Amino acid sequence: MGDIAKGVLGGAWSLLVGWVLPTALNLAVFLLTAAPNLRDLELVRRLWPSGEGDTALLLLVAALLLGLTLNSLQVPLYRILEGYLFWPSRAYDHGCARHRDKKQRLIDRLHSLRQGRQSTAAQRSLVEERLSRYPIEAGQIAPTRLGNAIRRFEEYGHNRYRLDTQTLWNELTGTAPAEIRRQVEAAQTSVDFFVALFYGHVAVMFSTAAAAAYSGEDLALLVTTTTGLFLLLPVWYRCAVASTDEWAAAVRALVNTGRKPLAESLGLALPQDLTKEREMWTLVTRMSRRPYRDVAATAFAPYRSDPIAPQCPRFPPVP
Repeated sequence: MGDIAKGVLGGAWSLLVGWVLPTALNLAVFLLTAAPNLRDLELVRRLWPSGEGDTALLLLVAALLLGLTLNSLQVPLYRILEGYLFWPSRAYDHGCARHRDKKQRLIDRLHSLRQGRQSTAAQRSLVEERLSRYPIEAGQIAPTRLGNAIRRFEEYGHNRYRLDTQTLWNELTGTAPAEIRRQVEAAQTSVDFFVALFYGHVAVMFSTAAAAAYSGEDLALLVTTTTGLFLLLPVWYRCAVASTDEWAAAVRALVNTGRKPLAESLGLALPQDLTKEREMWTLVTRMSRRPYRDVAATAFAPYRSDPIAPQCPRFPPVP
């Protein structure tokens, strides 16, 4: 029962910090700036609280409902910022080409710093940090900074071991050590926070702009709020990109330490030879993606673990 409670509280904590808290912050800004100028609207008049206690209750309920909604929509919300959803083909291709050039410039810059005598370790570390936020393979380059920062650890398992973590994610997280899973969830929560803050700022920014156009009251406050939120958008985006460093480290640990229990749960023995291991994970990925073929029985035979012989119960001798 204690383990179940810890699991529930851990999931609730990620939800509260990652989605509900930033939603509450954005709602507070909306209630202080845009909402008073929209009180003439019928919907706002009906929902407008009559007292301070009602205001706090409205903020709490709205933050919970909107936070749950954003959490359920996190896949498309991420894909928009990564450059995969609603991006025209021209914009997608241009973004990928631009980031390929950026990656190459970082490689050249790092090479020149290593060759130069006056460069410091701090300078090289900063360039290496920026370079590490790109996928290794050129074909994996995404059109946005966040897309590349996430794609680098999505390709980690496949690049090192041919273990496709995107296909086998549920199996991998289901068999990995609990502490590693908690690290992945905690690291993703930090990125979720800034993503939710980013989208909330966009919504509040449009609402303050609409309030400024609808009502002439508090025009200076509304314009200042809209401008301030607009200037904060790139800040939260960069914070989300920087927060992926811890997420990438957690996923790297998940792959490195979770391979063995994953193989054992699938009835496979992890080969000592790395080349053989890469061949094994390639077969596992194909087995998960493609329909079954009889040739798979022969291909998996060298990697199947020996079944454990059942132990017969021992009874005391009959006197």
